[in-house]
Parts: sequence; C-alpha cells; structure tokens
Amino acid sequence: MSREVVRIGEASVFELLTIATLFLVAIMGTVIAYQAYRGYRRNDARSMLYLAVGLLLLTLCPFVINVAINTLASPEQIVTVFFENVSRLFGLAAIMYSLYGGH
Repeated sequence: MSREVVRIGEASVFELLTIATLFLVAIMGTVIAYQAYRGYRRNDARSMLYLAVGLLLLTLCPFVINVAINTLASPEQIVTVFFENVSRLFGLAAIMYSLYGGH
C-alpha cells in the first residue's frame, strides 16, 4: 500500500491544524511533565516522578512515535496507532500509580 506524502505547501488547513495541535499537545505535556519532575526533585515525592513519566508517555511519546515510525518506515496506519496507544496506556498507568500506588 503506497501512501502519499503531503507537502506543507500542499496541505489543507485541516491537516495543518492537526499537525499544529499534535505539536502543541507534545510541547505542553512536556512543560507540565518538567514541572512535575521539578516537584519530585524539590520534595523527593516519588509520586511526582511517576506523574512526570506518565505525562510524557501520554503526550510527547505518541507524537515522537508517530513522527519516527512514519519517517523511518512506511507501515500501515494501524501499526502507528497501536504503538501510540501502547504509549498512552503506559502513561495512564503511570499516572494512576502516582495517584493511588505505593505512597
């Protein structure tokens, strides 16, 4: 199955907005995760570390996975979606652990 490459100059407004929102989610998630990491370092609260890791897995990693997989290979879309969802699942598990696990 061949996939067409969309050039920025040829992209529709909807495609550009999709890319922009994915990028903003990754950036904002990283900033919030960094603040949680700073909270971990300042207070030695392990739950903040799990929160930071969870946020990165939930926001930044799916973006990186999408870009990396689609740049390095041309997989079926379901492969990319699978790996993104695995990252999100682990991210949510880490956040749940930060809230309910071993305090």
